[in-house]
Order: sequence, then structure tokens, then C-alpha cells
Amino acid sequence: MRYELPQEELLYSGHIGCPGCSASLSMRYALQALGKKTMVVIPACCWSTVAGFFPSSSLKVPILHTVFEAAAITASGVKKGLVARGIEDVQVMAWAGDGGTFDIGLQALSGCAERNDDIIYVCYDNEGYMNTGIQRSSATPLLSWTTTTPNPAFKDTPKKDIMEIMAAHRIPYAATASPAFPEDFLNKMRKARETQGLRFIHILSPCPPGWKFPSELSVKIARLAVATRIFPLYEIEKGRKYTLTVKPQGVPVREYLKLQGRFGHLSAKEIQAIQANVEEEWEILMAKVATSKARCKKGLKKEN
Repeated sequence: MRYELPQEELLYSGHIGCPGCSASLSMRYALQALGKKTMVVIPACCWSTVAGFFPSSSLKVPILHTVFEAAAITASGVKKGLVARGIEDVQVMAWAGDGGTFDIGLQALSGCAERNDDIIYVCYDNEGYMNTGIQRSSATPLLSWTTTTPNPAFKDTPKKDIMEIMAAHRIPYAATASPAFPEDFLNKMRKARETQGLRFIHILSPCPPGWKFPSELSVKIARLAVATRIFPLYEIEKGRKYTLTVKPQGVPVREYLKLQGRFGHLSAKEIQAIQANVEEEWEILMAKVATSKARCKKGLKKEN
């Protein structure tokens, strides 16, 4: 389904994000999809400053800043408070980085997911603690450089699979999204808007200073992450139904890695190891998509 971008902007041009900040572009798309009747809860993260310093704001919707670990539960409380006052047509969106989602905020997020609290939770994932100095998080990919994984001890463990963690909670809707694919992004945010319960959106958010690339390459790198199958775009409904939403080209991972200084130390053998890991993860995902299709066909036959 094709959509035109709404004409009204809910993100002002005067925000203080870095040049080429993918998280700013993602916020723009998210608010265009959700509309004016949205409240945003932001924990400690890059967006704590991108939004502007009090009393200024770069958003045309209400913002509530909260502590690092409490994005999900704060958003849940805001939603319940609105409902208690008879206001049921406002979307409450938690907007957190990978540190506040994969790590520090995981307990609160898990609790909200288990209770199926009626919020949209968005993780803009720049794969590190970028706001405080490019430190390693559990979202940092294998063999990547950060300021806390210097040579020769580059990160030696794989990135945490947050989508499978959320799928295990059997929430109504979870999806990956990319600012390089705005149509797919808007479709998913609108689908989240029309769904009740806990909805989780995982956005890959290339970070020029943290990933060490020129700011004008942000969208290209985000597109390559999908094309190489490093960050496939798909949906998970009720933890069971997997649907691929953009078919990747299968570009070699080296095309993605070579543009980023954080991978500049990799040897040919290490690049091949990353390629093999990506292919393995892709096969696992495709098996789940195939199983979902087979289950759906089986259900249709029973109905007929």
C-alpha cells in the first residue's frame, strides 16, 4: 500500500541533532504516521538533547523526559492516566535508544510487554551509547570498535537479538524499520497506531560520529544494512507470524562495512565470518517466514 507523506511537519527544523542524524529523520517519519494526538516519552539518550533544552522543544507534540531505565513504564503510566481522564484517542510513544532498551530499560520493557500495556515502544538503535562517548552496548555488533572495546579487544560477542526477545513475549505487533525505506516505515507505524497493546518498533539508526562515516552517507548506509541482510525488514504478529516486508538484494556485507570507520580494522577473514553469520541468521528468519506462510495456508484450508 502506498502513502503520501503528510504535509504538516511535527518536527521543527531547529533541532540540535548531529548532521546526518538518522534518529531525527526517524522521529519525523514516526510523528507523520501517528499524527498530532501523540505524546512522546524520552529517557536519557541522544534524543534527550535533540529535542531541545527546556523551555524549548523541537517537537509539536508533548514530551515527557524520564530516567534511563523507565521509558516503557513511564509511557504506560501516562497512557493509563489519560484513559482514567477519559482521553483514549492519544497515542503514547516511548522513544529510546539501544542502551535504554537492550540494556538499562529491558526490565521495564519486559514488564510492560508481559502486561500488554497499550503503548508504542520505539527503539532507535545506533548500536552504542552515542550520547555519552560511543561506549559499547549489547546492541553493538560483533567485532565493532567502540571507545570501550579498543584494539585488540574489539567486541567479541554478537549483537543481542531484541526482536526475538520481544517475540517471546507474544506481543500483538513488533517490526523492524529503516529511515532509508520511508514507505515501509510509515506502513508499520500506521499499523502500530491501529493496533492495541504493546507495539514494538526496532529502527536501525546509523550514527555518523559513532560509526565513523561522513554525514551525507547516513541513508546510504541504512539502505545497505537492509540490502546486505544485516538488518532485514519484517513484522512479527503475536510472536508467531513472521512477514518479510522488503526483499533484500543480498549485497555482500563488505559493501556495508567498508564505509564505516568502526569496522576499518577488519581482516578479510573476519569480514567473511560476519558474512557467514549474516547468512545463518537470514536462513533462520526465512524459515520462520516460511512456517508462518504454511500455517496461514493451513488455516485457510480449514476455514474453507
